[in-house]
Amino acid sequence: MSAFLDALGRVPPLLAQHVLLSAAALLLGIAISLPLAIVAARRPRTGRVILGFASLVQTVPSLALLALFYPLLLWLSALVGGGIPALGFLPSLIALTLYALLPIIRNGVAGLTGIDPAVRQAAKAVGMTPAQTLRLVEAPLVAPVLIAGIRTAAVWTIGAATLSTTVGQPSLGDMIFAGLQTQNWALVLAGCFAAAGLALAVDALIGLIERGIAHRRRAVWLGATLALVAGLLAATAPLWQRGGDKVVTVGAKNFSEQYILARLIGDRLTRAGYTVRYRDGLGSAVIYGALTSGDIDVYVDYAGTLWTGAMRRSDVPDPKAMATAIGRWTQASSGVRLVGSLGFENAYAFAMRGDDARRRGIASLSDLVGAAPALRFGSDLEFLERPEWAAVRHAYPLRFAAATPYAPTFMYRALASGEADVISAFSSDGRIAADRLTVLTDPKHAIPSYDALLLVAPARAGDAAFTAALAPLVGRIPVAAMREANYQVDRDAGKRTPEQAAAWLARRLGL
Repeated sequence: MSAFLDALGRVPPLLAQHVLLSAAALLLGIAISLPLAIVAARRPRTGRVILGFASLVQTVPSLALLALFYPLLLWLSALVGGGIPALGFLPSLIALTLYALLPIIRNGVAGLTGIDPAVRQAAKAVGMTPAQTLRLVEAPLVAPVLIAGIRTAAVWTIGAATLSTTVGQPSLGDMIFAGLQTQNWALVLAGCFAAAGLALAVDALIGLIERGIAHRRRAVWLGATLALVAGLLAATAPLWQRGGDKVVTVGAKNFSEQYILARLIGDRLTRAGYTVRYRDGLGSAVIYGALTSGDIDVYVDYAGTLWTGAMRRSDVPDPKAMATAIGRWTQASSGVRLVGSLGFENAYAFAMRGDDARRRGIASLSDLVGAAPALRFGSDLEFLERPEWAAVRHAYPLRFAAATPYAPTFMYRALASGEADVISAFSSDGRIAADRLTVLTDPKHAIPSYDALLLVAPARAGDAAFTAALAPLVGRIPVAAMREANYQVDRDAGKRTPEQAAAWLARRLGL
């Protein structure tokens, strides 16, 4: 119960962001949908195109729609010389607005085309202009049907907004994604209950507006409207508090080690007098862009990820030369400062159940090639699309019977249960030793170094107090300590939160 109450304490700031995004998308969707509905009702041929487009948007999964706007906005920003944010609020707003169009347009068209033609003829007979007919006759008749569509759009928008976490926009999805990864079910339930409660409350209030208008009860719909506005202001109140330069955002990717390191960094900055907030669950393709644009101020990335992804390098130099080259590149290309390596590596490491590897005589990726056609491969959500996988397949012609992506926690469970025979594990993961896994060697050195690197945004690069607070972390974290901290979060029995694991790690490091 206490874990659930602690999780509820994280709701208000994320709820504020969630409400602001959902409300903005819904209002923008209404503003776009109303004129389109009128045009679609007046001109059936044009209406088929409008409804076809709105229907087409609904066939695109909401997660994919959110992701599609990241490269599009990057391209537009480059085209106009910068200034268009490709992450966070803007792509989320555009995607959710498009998602809200169909139910509003469809109900608006149904309401307008369902009006008896005699009503319009009567309005024309008394001398009303088309605009007056629309405002004084058609709008009141259509309003209940139209508002029913807005109710549907509101519930869809609030639900889909949880996915905005993946493109760098804070939402209640932060809690859900983080809870699923760390198996903190209290966090998942708190996020789900908050999102569901918000959707139900908004649906109920819009329903009162709908019934008030339908039954011509002004007090009902006006009171519900005021309650909706008051709720919006109350929910978003945390956003109106100005924090100034002392507010910093620590970024994290979507696995346990990143959550722990983010809290360790946050603790250092809090002790230095900064107010810290966290942006969890960001993908590798998103998080570096969030740093360069100032959406986050600091995070930990891995040398191999930057080398093969952002820098698009395919050679594999020694770790020190790689880190030096990365530091020069980040500074020259975007002003990002590489503070230093934390002292451990978290590389991709192909792993098998120990007894299975011994029985099959597999100790290296070279040995795996011949056995792969009879084995099932499990990876994290990104690996199969990453350059590292392409490099491994180039060096070792692996052809598995099946390849399935999982969230990292469930990837290890798939291996333990026999649903996968080989996984793309992480070398700093405590579950490798705990589950007695065999890590396959890489004799052709296809996988680059993955030293953990501490990166600071351009706007913070010159902040001496900021970098001084982080300096004690450089070179201080041995891989054994990181494995133990990770295992504290990932193990089944005696599970700890990322905050507790970060506190343990700080004590272990003498910080």
